[in-house]
Amino acid sequence: MAMAEPERIVELLHVVDDVAAEKIRTIKQVTAATRTLALNALVESNRAGEAGRGFAVVANEVKTISTRITAITHELESELSRTIRELTQLGEAMVMHVRGARLGDLSLNMIEIIDRNLYERSCDVRWWATDSAMVDCLHTPGDATARHAGARLGVILDSYTVYLDLWVADAKGRVVANGRPSRFPQAIGTDVSDSQWFREAMATKDGTEFAVSDISINETLDNSQVATYSTAIREGGETSGRPLGALGIFFDWRPQSTTVVTTVRLSEEEKKRSRCLLIDSTGRIIASSDQQGLLREVFHLETSGATMGNYLDETGNLVGFALTPGYETYRGLGWYGVIVQEPVA
Repeated sequence: MAMAEPERIVELLHVVDDVAAEKIRTIKQVTAATRTLALNALVESNRAGEAGRGFAVVANEVKTISTRITAITHELESELSRTIRELTQLGEAMVMHVRGARLGDLSLNMIEIIDRNLYERSCDVRWWATDSAMVDCLHTPGDATARHAGARLGVILDSYTVYLDLWVADAKGRVVANGRPSRFPQAIGTDVSDSQWFREAMATKDGTEFAVSDISINETLDNSQVATYSTAIREGGETSGRPLGALGIFFDWRPQSTTVVTTVRLSEEEKKRSRCLLIDSTGRIIASSDQQGLLREVFHLETSGATMGNYLDETGNLVGFALTPGYETYRGLGWYGVIVQEPVA
């Protein structure tokens, strides 16, 4: 079967237009030659006088038919041109609709994968905050309980490779235990009291709540890009217990998000002219298939109030987008999946 892609329709219309134009040019050339022959015949018949009168009648008839063919050719050319132009516009609009809708669907797929992944992170932090080792570390502070909490966090990290580190901070915002002390020894003693994740964790109403921050650079974790989730560690590990401190978990954002934006279901040809993005609520690029502009570049998305859609930007690129729908108890942070695709050369 020929190309299954929607551009094939427009391509065939261009072929029809070219063939029609070529054939019409040929007809015009033939009729022009016929008129010339008819004119020459009339000249010769006039020279022949009475003997050429009958031939003159035939020559005039040929001239009349040639003129009629020329008129029909002009009508055909006009009608074909108008019809093919309209069909081409309709075809291009259909291609735009199909392509744009597909990019919107793929953008939604990207953001849904992220949502489901981060929903699990919100579950992790609330579950691990009830671990007795975390509670004891803060309820009965000391080197022994801190080491035990750190060892417990290390066990968790061995099973969850998507995290850089897990921190326990006391009520004053001082980190007292972490899961990777050999890799990040500087974490212990770090003052996080002014950190958004700590303040929001301590402000949670009960153990069912959690805090999440937009992607940021964590200097203590080797300047890595992290998605930070946190919640309060409560007395007795109880949902309604008094906050003793906070648990902060640091999702290793860049490798996980890179996998999402580089494995979008695009053909190899499409990938060469497409840029797959995740942007936060301010338009800041937090993941990009070309790895450019991360946490620096702002993408100006034109949604016109829609949660999902597509449009042509000022340079002629097709842009598909979808707003985070959230997943289960994770409402999302207003992020978007976006695909920018250059036109076919």
